[in-house]
Amino acid sequence: MNTRTDPTDPTDPTAPARRDAEDTKAAILKAARHLLARHAHADITLKAVAERAGVSPPLIVKYFGNRDALFARVMSFATDADALLDAPLSGLGQHMARHVLSSQRDRGADPLLRIAFAPLHGDHGDILRANFRAQVTERLAARLTGPDPGLRAELAVAALVGLGVMYGIARGPHLRESDIDAIADRYGPLVQAQLTPGT
Repeated sequence: MNTRTDPTDPTDPTAPARRDAEDTKAAILKAARHLLARHAHADITLKAVAERAGVSPPLIVKYFGNRDALFARVMSFATDADALLDAPLSGLGQHMARHVLSSQRDRGADPLLRIAFAPLHGDHGDILRANFRAQVTERLAARLTGPDPGLRAELAVAALVGLGVMYGIARGPHLRESDIDAIADRYGPLVQAQLTPGT
């Protein structure tokens, strides 16, 4: 008796679950970000990304065009910055601290931490740095009033990168065992002090 399943048959309970296009693209981007945070850009192949994402290399080409186009997306901080900065300025420090920690916990990825690996990527590291400045720190600085907005934005983001390093790379046990909201309540004012000094 033939017991093979038809993976295209939605009524077959033994067929593997199929991801929709958006879930598949998200899995590919997550895999590429994971690898980019651990290996030099030049050493990462589409095959490695595909294996980590659970897809075929031709599917990556279908969705992203080629390896360079995929990594151009991965090296952008624009989408992450949208979520990171999505709060009123008066409560932005707490929001950003919570976002950094919840991204690590829920997605295994820090929206900012990729910048720490820029030295691994040669000329592509320069692209990563330029994107980070334009899409994160300069965008944050544009929201600030008062003196030295660029410096204050960089100091605020530095505090967040440090938080991400301690949680995701150093894996500080006290930090990882603590409630994220409680940490955001304690750490947020440190960030907020750079965003709205004197308030």
